[in-house]
Amino acid sequence: MLAEYDGRQVVGIDLHRRRSVLVRMSDTGDRLGSVRIDNDPMALAAEIAKAGEHPQVVLEATYGWYWAVDVLTDAGAEVHLAHPLGVKGFAYRRVKNDVRDAADLADLLRLGRLPEGWIAPPEVRELRELVRHRAKLVAWRSGLKASVHAVLAKQGLHLSVSDLFGVGGRQLLAKAPLDAAYRLRVNALLRLIDAMDFEIRAGAGSLRVGPAGHARDPGDPGRARGRSDVSGDLRRGGR
Repeated sequence: MLAEYDGRQVVGIDLHRRRSVLVRMSDTGDRLGSVRIDNDPMALAAEIAKAGEHPQVVLEATYGWYWAVDVLTDAGAEVHLAHPLGVKGFAYRRVKNDVRDAADLADLLRLGRLPEGWIAPPEVRELRELVRHRAKLVAWRSGLKASVHAVLAKQGLHLSVSDLFGVGGRQLLAKAPLDAAYRLRVNALLRLIDAMDFEIRAGAGSLRVGPAGHARDPGDPGRARGRSDVSGDLRRGGR
């Protein structure tokens, strides 16, 4: 009987880094099939094709979900993104495995109880990637500068300059009476800081231009926010 089911299907996907599990259900919750696949666009597209036209598909906003959402959307699926905080209760089940996780996601979607996150379009995801990259570079640079101050403190040195890493500060650092090991470390740190400065400047150009090579619109609500991939506000139920 289930083999003859031709209604709209609901698919839950437990997405992992290398392999994932798909569970297909009828709209009444009958299990139609389950499979484990390698994470490959062609493999995912082939499996989702078994769910018929325009299936409802849900996966959790976990590691590397971008590619899967794009493949599913191109295949004609209506994709839903489960908010990780909303489904964290799965961790407290007595029985827990990948198939059960995928089936539970499908059930939540089927019953209209899925805590959803916003699926950002590709251009917004790309912009966020640029913002996160810049933030990471700035954090690394800050750590390198803190290390320079720490080395100077070990040698009991305090250089009287407002910006230790500006022109005047660099001149004082070059003349600072550091023992050999400390001089070696400071010089290495300064080279790394210069490298971070270069990458930050290069990234700033990309942010001004935008992901697709177009000038950013100052009124664009998606510009340079660095928000989470999943909205902090959970949307329960249907869209």
